[in-house]
Amino acid sequence: MKEYKVEGHASSFLPEGKEWKMVWNDEFDGKELDKTKWDFRTHMMGKRHRTWIEDEGIELDGNSNVVFKCIEKDGEICSCQLQTGYNYMDAPHKDDGDCWGGGLVWPIGKFKKHKFVHGHGYYECRCKLQKKEGWWSAFWVQSPTIGCCDDTEIAGVEIDIMESFHPGKIVKHNVIYNGYGEDYKAVSVGGGDLDVEEWHTFGLLWDETGYTFYMDGKEDGHSDGPMTHREEFIIISTEVNGYRAKERRASEQAKLAVGDEFVVDYVRVFDEI
Repeated sequence: MKEYKVEGHASSFLPEGKEWKMVWNDEFDGKELDKTKWDFRTHMMGKRHRTWIEDEGIELDGNSNVVFKCIEKDGEICSCQLQTGYNYMDAPHKDDGDCWGGGLVWPIGKFKKHKFVHGHGYYECRCKLQKKEGWWSAFWVQSPTIGCCDDTEIAGVEIDIMESFHPGKIVKHNVIYNGYGEDYKAVSVGGGDLDVEEWHTFGLLWDETGYTFYMDGKEDGHSDGPMTHREEFIIISTEVNGYRAKERRASEQAKLAVGDEFVVDYVRVFDEI
């Protein structure tokens, strides 16, 4: 990997054999989230997820990090998700009930203008993983129109660069396509165990050969498809266990995770020159 220095911040390490320029980034400087770059993801399938909250579940610590927290609010165990764009299926609808109670409603809600979408390039996040069971973290990109048809070049895909459902455990990197219903499909590669006390980097090289994944500057698997021509948006997400179960309530482990943190140092996107 080739070092790419960012003044005053940790360096990136980018794939060799190419020249790179940084085209989008957030170093999380200052004390307030840059809402020209990020929005909170609060809805799924058109309906409000009552534990995906805004503002209270994150803070910028003044040391160029954004801290995601597992918190208790109004009797629920909650956390935050940040995104740079929007999936059309998530658009808020006037029927603002349980997002698990039947899925997409019609007509869908109002479209929003994306803050940042992108295609081929190198995507990287540096973070410290959560330390307690009961919630999970992820860094991924998603198509605004995934699942609109079975042609991935048109509909796009979901690319899971990092998902950690248990402290220190990185599950396989996924390329998900054909939406989230009966036609759902996925290609999975890589994964492994990491130290939760240390900083780690997770990268995706998305190019004409497919999707190559990196952990801590080392290649960790490649998928040669399915390919997409759709520009996609970035999501950093945390979620509490239990609300996807039939009971729709926090697990006992989630209750014990209150106060735990998932910390992100930066998110960067690079283009080949």
